[in-house]
This record gives sequence, C-alpha cells and structure tokens, in this order.
Amino acid sequence: MRLRPSRVLTLIRQGQLATTFKSNLNDPRVIEIAGLCGCDAVWICGEHVPNDWSNLEHQIRAARLHDMDSLVRVAKGSYSDYVKPFEADATGIIVPHVTTADEARQIVEWTRFHPLGKRAIDGGNADGRFCLAPFADYLRHGNDERIIILQIESPEGLANVEAIAAVPGFSGIMFGPGDFSHRIGKAGQVEAPDVVAARKHVAAVARRHGKFVMSSGLFGSLEGLVAEGHQVFNIGADVLALGAYVKQRLDLVRNGIAALPDGLRPAARTAYG
Repeated sequence: MRLRPSRVLTLIRQGQLATTFKSNLNDPRVIEIAGLCGCDAVWICGEHVPNDWSNLEHQIRAARLHDMDSLVRVAKGSYSDYVKPFEADATGIIVPHVTTADEARQIVEWTRFHPLGKRAIDGGNADGRFCLAPFADYLRHGNDERIIILQIESPEGLANVEAIAAVPGFSGIMFGPGDFSHRIGKAGQVEAPDVVAARKHVAAVARRHGKFVMSSGLFGSLEGLVAEGHQVFNIGADVLALGAYVKQRLDLVRNGIAALPDGLRPAARTAYG
C-alpha cells in the first residue's frame, strides 16, 4: 500500500520552490479551491482559529484530495495537540513561539518515531491507513515524509536560533515577523530594518544546519527571499483574499452609484442606511 509522499519535501529535494496558502476559515472547500488553483500545500491554522478535530480531519482530507500537503499550525504546548494532526494524516505541523533548543528537542521527541524520537505508535488512524499500511512503512513514512516546522518569532527565539537549528530531527524553520515586530515595539512593521535583519539571520542559520526555510508571507521581493534561502512561500490567506475582493466589488458599485445621472442616482444614505 502506497503512502503519499510529501509534495513540499519532494520539491525541495529536487531543488524546486514550493507554495502554501493559509486558511483561517474552517471550510474544507477553501482548501479545495487552493488545490484546484495549483498550490503545493495549505497552512491550516490551529493556533488562533476556533476549529475542532473532526473538521480539521475534513480539511486535511480536502488537501489530500488534490495532492496538496497540509501543514497544521498547532496549539502551543500539548503532546496530543502535536501528534493528532499527524494521525489525521496531516503532512506536517508548524509549532509557534519556539524559544529554546530544549523545547525543539522535546518537539522532536514527541513527534518522531525511533530512532529520532519517542512518538507513541498507533497505526489505526488515517496516517497508518487504519492498520492497512505495513507497520514498517508507517514508521518510516512518519520520519521521512512528515514535516516539522519550528517558528521563531521572539527576541528569545532569535537569540537561541543557532542552538535550535542544530537540533536534529525537524524539517524547517519559519520566521514570524508579525509577533517579532510586536515584541520589539514595532508592531506590524514587518519591513523595519531590525525585523528584516532578524528574518535574514534566521534563514541563514537554518540553511547552515540543513533545515529548509519557509516564509510566512511574500515580504519584499521574491528574488530577495530566494537569495536569503527561503524555499517555501506562503502566498496569502483566505481572509485577506475575501476581504480584498469584497472591498473591490463594493468600491465598484459605490463609484458607479456616484456616477449615475440625476434621476437614477439615489439620495445619499443616512448614517443608518
């Protein structure tokens, strides 16, 4: 029985670049749209988004339907929160706010099988094809084709990034410019020089230790991000796309109303109209 290889890891091993699309909405149809458009992976947020395990499984299944990887950003801190996405057949997890090498080692120990870690085995879920996959393949696949990304998004994490990146057993690193900018008193200034310098440093350290680098957004130029060492690019988010589209269509109608001739143009709306 064939276990699906990671599309992102396959592309990276081929020297290619990979794309992700972030889903804050919890409708699996959003993920299907991303797959139909050709995204390599979907980033499903479980850190900030109210979602339940059953629906998360539907979202992961929607990604698999279109041969997309699913990367679940987990709720912080719990062993079960880290392992259950894998058991639902997510390709990978993104762990937010990692600050120390000890924490990185704990994550690897919880989520990798022997000899890389001490993850508890249970082939009776989707990742083990409900006990239909050969057991050795299930274990091998869990170590070789599942992704673990650690997110550096604080001054503490930045100070320890060299030691974090040196920990064996995880796949990649992602810098979080939003929270980092907030922590240094420049909230939202993701292109501030010290935020950009931190992003570049994280990327350089990650590559030096054999970890791939994921960008949380298209900051600056694509050429610049590639030159820094980024290989996986989040192209945007469903909430941003939907909000921009609604605003654009509203502007189209409002501008059209303003241009209507007398007799067709309605009176100005009241504050409640």
